[in-house]
Amino acid sequence: MTASLRAFDPSSLQLVLITDGRGDPVRLERIVEQALAAGVRCVQLRESKWSARTLLQMCERLAPQFERHAAWLLVNDRVDVAATGKAHGAQVGHRSLPPEVARAVLGPDAVLGYSAHDQSELDLAVAAGCNFALLSPVWPTSSKPGAPHLGLLRAAQLTTKARLPVVWLGGIDASQLSTLHAIPALARPVGVAVRSAIMDAADPGEACAALLAAWRAAIAGG
Repeated sequence: MTASLRAFDPSSLQLVLITDGRGDPVRLERIVEQALAAGVRCVQLRESKWSARTLLQMCERLAPQFERHAAWLLVNDRVDVAATGKAHGAQVGHRSLPPEVARAVLGPDAVLGYSAHDQSELDLAVAAGCNFALLSPVWPTSSKPGAPHLGLLRAAQLTTKARLPVVWLGGIDASQLSTLHAIPALARPVGVAVRSAIMDAADPGEACAALLAAWRAAIAGG
């Protein structure tokens, strides 16, 4: 099955699931199914240990679920896999193909996200024609212990200046989402991206539902 072409809606980025690279296809497929059923509408397949063939096969297996939920499946880094049309696009960063090259390979209709950490990378994402940027790390994250993080105010400043939709990544949980009340609406991201809080949860579907509820409560009223 080839991923259907439809207009990309940034509202689908309210909660983005990033897979954790453990390489267990049965577990991954189960978690993605639960996440989509709970309301997640964008998943990034981040499985760096898998071959291109394995990634392609997983995209083919997942495709019917994404079509059923009108959700978006993106492949991290492997633009070649995304270009087959078995996913809706790709997420790239400074170790991937440059975003302008990725856009040229994928064509104008595919979804393209860029992983940014500062203003210059946000500007690069805009110039390359990306649909959105992942800004990270906003808060301390277990995936990069001790790494510098932006913090709420700096992330808000960068988001305000960005000229494309911004998704926040890094240390996201329900308690962090509640702090969005402290910043103006224009400084808030269009959504958040989560890995361990969903992938490691005892009930991934319940975790997704709780995060979505926390997000909606945080942005309610402005």
